Amino acid sequence: MKRLLLLVLSALLVLAACGNKKDDKTIKIGVTGVDGKVWNVVKKKAAKDGIKVKLVEFQDYTAPNNALSEGDIDLNAFQHFAFLDQFKKDHHLKLSVIGTTVFAPLGAYSNKIKDIKDLKKGDTIAIPNDVTNQARALRLLESAGVIKLADDFGLFGDPSKITENKLNLKIKAIDAQQTPRVLPDVALSIINNGVAGKAGLNPKDDPIYLEDPNSEAAKPYINVIAAKTSQKDNKDYKKIVEYYHSAEAVKAIEKDSNDGEIVKKLSQKQINDIEKSLK
Repeated sequence: MKRLLLLVLSALLVLAACGNKKDDKTIKIGVTGVDGKVWNVVKKKAAKDGIKVKLVEFQDYTAPNNALSEGDIDLNAFQHFAFLDQFKKDHHLKLSVIGTTVFAPLGAYSNKIKDIKDLKKGDTIAIPNDVTNQARALRLLESAGVIKLADDFGLFGDPSKITENKLNLKIKAIDAQQTPRVLPDVALSIINNGVAGKAGLNPKDDPIYLEDPNSEAAKPYINVIAAKTSQKDNKDYKKIVEYYHSAEAVKAIEKDSNDGEIVKKLSQKQINDIEKSLK
């Protein structure tokens, strides 16, 4: 009799487990780094709502958008508006922004000068060589009054679009990952927020000049969460955006980045306005 009772209980447990599996929802999110504590917060909050969040890490910046388009992942969170917009145009993908995450200011770092105004004639400045960040770095230098750029510079201009360089500065475009390493050899190096952090620099306190997070020029560089356009109104995906902007998640971002990243929660109208400005 006891044996029969045990068999019945085991069967009920198996059925209950199967039933739970059917109710579980798994959302796969493509990222280019999973060390941030913010995702642990998102996972815990999602689990309370019966949603399992699985992070899928990519090493190549071109891969997460293709994976999203092909349905291998449900969302991705690794890029800003400008990068996504250009990638969609180049690869004819139907992807949409469903929420924003953070703005990570680009910074000008130096081991040799304390103020960007101390640059001298003939000094060398290192900037990232990828299309988006190269243009962004040149915009940063223009905002600091170091150079002037052509009116048609746009979001993807290069050094050939410099119209004024009074100090005859040498602009050296190098791999973004190398920008911290050349600090002993150049007067100034423009370094991505994340790259600076990984190199042991403080993205908030160490730069001698930073992008203004509240400027119009900064808007295309706000990072986003993207989905397939056909799924842009998915309620569970929208919940992920909500979890990301919870008080606990914001604290995790501030702690992880030493306050170097600024959380940006934009409305759908604000998102649409930025997307329109890029067309």
